[in-house]
Amino acid sequence: MKYHTERKPLGNWWPVFLVGAVLLLCDKTITAEEFQYPLAVVVDKQETIFVADLKLPGIWKISDGKKEIFFQASKKFRTPLNAVRCLALDSDGNLLAGDSSTREVYRFSAEGKPTPLTKGKVGIAMALAVNSKGGIYVADLETRSILIIPSEGGSPEVFVTGLPVRGMAFDQQDNLLVAAHSKNQLLRITPEKKIEVIISGRPFQFSHHLTIDADGNRYIADGYAKTIWKVSSNEKETKPIAFIAGGLLKNPVGLTWHKNLLYVADPKSESIFIFDQTGKLKSKFPDK
Repeated sequence: MKYHTERKPLGNWWPVFLVGAVLLLCDKTITAEEFQYPLAVVVDKQETIFVADLKLPGIWKISDGKKEIFFQASKKFRTPLNAVRCLALDSDGNLLAGDSSTREVYRFSAEGKPTPLTKGKVGIAMALAVNSKGGIYVADLETRSILIIPSEGGSPEVFVTGLPVRGMAFDQQDNLLVAAHSKNQLLRITPEKKIEVIISGRPFQFSHHLTIDADGNRYIADGYAKTIWKVSSNEKETKPIAFIAGGLLKNPVGLTWHKNLLYVADPKSESIFIFDQTGKLKSKFPDK
């Protein structure tokens, strides 16, 4: 006896199923256990470390030595934080993140929910800094400008133009110090928009982020030189000194000072390094 199995038609639903499956695969996010490409790092008052990871893509959170994903972005381009590049804390201690994928700066809630601040009016946000009045300053590499976003959000205004800036930090006088890929690489910009040269010429091979310690000393990450340069707060001693050179550093990019400790994000090492005031390594993530 022969048995015949009837093949039922797929009907009209199968194209929908196929398209949905493809979209799901294209938008699939990765569940990573280690850093993929850490570019920036900040530390809040609760000692929580936040790390911007370009290839995660998204933001990590390290608290009490435990690392977890704070915000998992989609792998789909033009979605929030798909290309996160810089971090800062606003005047209330909330996390800020610049994203070139959506041309935006986001403010995060404590629960990790991002809120856009400018309706997509920033190009390539490479650095963020917040002054004593809460103004949010963004280095836009696309327009070679520094923009100011109101603390509550809104349309940004141009602060200065003509500077390809990759690192920024405010000193105690609310002057904005910048590391720029220009004919003079370390500059000071006063609140009145006057640009002053701290170091003339181009002593750095490829400068990235900039940070300032409690004594006003400036630190610049130099990816090509695998060096963290220190520039004294003493205006008579502006020659850069190699504060940390080589060793574990493969491509230092992100910098921040917090309670006498220097935090360094190194994408090629896939690590966050923590150094003391003498340049001695205190700890690293991952610890291996």
